[in-house]
Amino acid sequence: MKNIAILCSGGDVSGMNPAIKHFVEYSIEKGLQPYFVYDGFEGLIDNNIVSASYKDVSGIITRGGTKIGSARSKRFLEASYRQIAKDNLDKHGIDKLVVLGGDGSFRGMAKFYEEHGIAFAGIPSTIDNDIVGTDYCLGVDTALNIIREALDAVRDTASSFKRAFVVETMGRDCGYLALVSGLTSGAELTLIPEVSYNLHDYEAKFKKELSEGRRYFLAVISEGIKESAEEVAAWFEDVIGIESRATVLGHIQRGGNPTSRDRLMAYRFINFGIDGLLAGKNDKVSCYSASQFNYKSIGDVANTQHVIEPALMKLAESCLTC
Repeated sequence: MKNIAILCSGGDVSGMNPAIKHFVEYSIEKGLQPYFVYDGFEGLIDNNIVSASYKDVSGIITRGGTKIGSARSKRFLEASYRQIAKDNLDKHGIDKLVVLGGDGSFRGMAKFYEEHGIAFAGIPSTIDNDIVGTDYCLGVDTALNIIREALDAVRDTASSFKRAFVVETMGRDCGYLALVSGLTSGAELTLIPEVSYNLHDYEAKFKKELSEGRRYFLAVISEGIKESAEEVAAWFEDVIGIESRATVLGHIQRGGNPTSRDRLMAYRFINFGIDGLLAGKNDKVSCYSASQFNYKSIGDVANTQHVIEPALMKLAESCLTC
């Protein structure tokens, strides 16, 4: 029986546990012995590698986070530690890896493959949704639903107290979460790094709306913009003239019960990734675009800057400009 392992790298996302569960099931179905690598690339270096079976994944489909842990590994950047990782895999007879992570994780695996020939299937797993070549990353749907619930609750309070609420989402330098959340929550202001803006341009419009009876504002901003949530809230209070509050959602966006879509996509990504490895696609990222799965070269994915889908940007023009 050939051996295959799975690891999680970088930030955790809801959907990893469903992926881990199905990895075990589908590997066994395909005649492979599944292994877990605990705590990402650190686990490869520390030989924290354990064979897995059905009992190890029983009941985890409903849980956020990752049963096998995740980490960011500075040691894996060094060739000497990558050699240790290769030696540890050899001890277990493992020559294939499924990697749940983002572009940094994939770049690390590309180097590992180049040096040691360990085939890998990359599964895009980041709530930032900033992986080139795929319209969808594992964990995004759950994160968007958590943000939606928070924004709906905040709007209730904002309308009751005649306030402006500024809610900051995650996303690093990608505004996808803020953009989609702003659209689907009906936010009066949405600010993302991809679109230049000047708060002064909104001043006359918002003051006019207040004078005509508007009771509240809901603003959704991405963490990658030039102002903080507190600074935007201060602008509402000092310039627009309405009491304001700032809310940073933070890491609650990464956890929570995985949605049905994230569970289903986890299964589909795993199937596609393992099938690719068995077909000799040894350094590919499994991507999902135009409602279809496809394999992308790691070079195309990790070395190209991500841009938000043009059609989505066009749809959002009204909430990004005055």
